[in-house]
Amino acid sequence: MRCFLSHVVSTVGCGLLLSLLPPTSAALAQTTPPTQTPPTAAPATAKTAPSAPPESLIPLPQPSPHVVLQHAIGLTDVVVDYHAPSVKNRVIWQGLVPYNQIWRAGANENTVISFSDTVRINGKKLPGGKYSFYIMPRSDQDWDLVFNRVTTHWGAESYNEKDDVLRIPVVPEASAHHETLLYWFSELTTGSAHLNLSWEKKTVSFFIDTNVQARVVAGIEKAVAARPNDWQLLAQAAEYLVQNNLNGEQALNYINESIRLQDVYLNNWIKARLLASKQDYDTAIVFGRKAIKLGEKDDTTFQNQLPNMRVALIEWQSKAY
Repeated sequence: MRCFLSHVVSTVGCGLLLSLLPPTSAALAQTTPPTQTPPTAAPATAKTAPSAPPESLIPLPQPSPHVVLQHAIGLTDVVVDYHAPSVKNRVIWQGLVPYNQIWRAGANENTVISFSDTVRINGKKLPGGKYSFYIMPRSDQDWDLVFNRVTTHWGAESYNEKDDVLRIPVVPEASAHHETLLYWFSELTTGSAHLNLSWEKKTVSFFIDTNVQARVVAGIEKAVAARPNDWQLLAQAAEYLVQNNLNGEQALNYINESIRLQDVYLNNWIKARLLASKQDYDTAIVFGRKAIKLGEKDDTTFQNQLPNMRVALIEWQSKAY
């Protein structure tokens, strides 16, 4: 067959042989006239908001790493979600961060701070929720902290002052050098804390108050109303009030009812401490001795508490006589 084809080609020529073959799709495309499409008007270009740069297809470390800082203050969860830039030998204040311009208080997209419940920031009420956090530095000693309701912007782009929920004037302080921007909590108590931002050689802080004691007292009242005959619950409620020096009269009512329901060393000792806090040392000694007498030798909790109970009795006796 190969010899036959070679003989045909040499006899009739390549051009004649190709003309005998069916046309290919490429040849059809060349011979078929193109379809005329009427011109269409170009679509109007809509103005879009600035967006974040596209993500790299290669996994690379971020110049400004993502950080999520979370802390419970009393019964309130506080979360700071931010990106942490570094100084890198740059001028930061009145340089990379110009004065009299809103700053995203971090890098990349919005720095976002969320509160699970209503709080007070430097004494001003802020409802629970999620807020973008900005700083307006006006000079070395005059900054505003800004909580804004829109949390989906890229940095400060499209920031609108009309969306501000709270502005707090603050004075930044000089600090040790922090190469990488850092948010951190300090001076934590049962229901309050300071949240600080440190970068380069400046630190700015604000005070968060969660009003936790009012919430706890309301929770105690609700729990006792639901289970008024639970002597352990009543003792626990009185214990908390005694420890935190809250509602002394209510604590006394709770512990008296607890003792009426179940007369044991635990609630008698709570009553002794409550009376001592009211400087009624004579009666405190009576209930303290009763608590020790009711304590069971095989009760590990009682045995661990017994040395402190005896020390307290000696102290009360010195104040009573």
